[in-house]
Amino acid sequence: MENIRYGNPNATDEECISAAKLVNADNFIRMLPQGYNTILKSDNSTLSHGQLQLISIARTAVANPPVMILDEATSSIDTRTEVLVQDGMNKLMKGRTVFIIAHRLSTIQNADTIIVLDHGKIIERGSHEQLIEKKGTYYSLHANAFELQ
Repeated sequence: MENIRYGNPNATDEECISAAKLVNADNFIRMLPQGYNTILKSDNSTLSHGQLQLISIARTAVANPPVMILDEATSSIDTRTEVLVQDGMNKLMKGRTVFIIAHRLSTIQNADTIIVLDHGKIIERGSHEQLIEKKGTYYSLHANAFELQ
C-alpha cells in the first residue's frame, strides 16, 4: 500500500486500491501473502517485472499528474504481461498529455500522434494509421516487428 501511496502521501487506502484496480494490479496484490500490506524485498524477488510495472503505474494513477513521460514502459516484460500493462497505461493516459519513448511499437499504436526520430531529427509524424499508410520508416519498423513474432 505504501509503495502505491508514494506518488501521493495523502492518498487513502481506497484511492490506492482504486488505482490498483484501474491498472490491473489488484488481483495479484490480493494474492500476495499479506495482500496490500506485503513488504516488498529490495531485491525485487517478490514480484515479476510486469507486476513491478503495474505497481509503478498504480503509483502514477494515485499521483494523478497532468503530464506523464513514459520511457520504455514495457521493455522488460513479456508480451502476455504487456497486454495487462498496456491496458492499465491506456486507462491512465485518458485526459492527460503523455510522452511515450518506446522501441516496442505496440506501446504507442493508440497514440494521437507518433513522432519517428532518426539521429535526433523528426522524419515522420502522424497517427499509427497515417504512418502505416505512408509506408515509410514507421511502416518498415512495424512490419519488421511483426515478422519477428
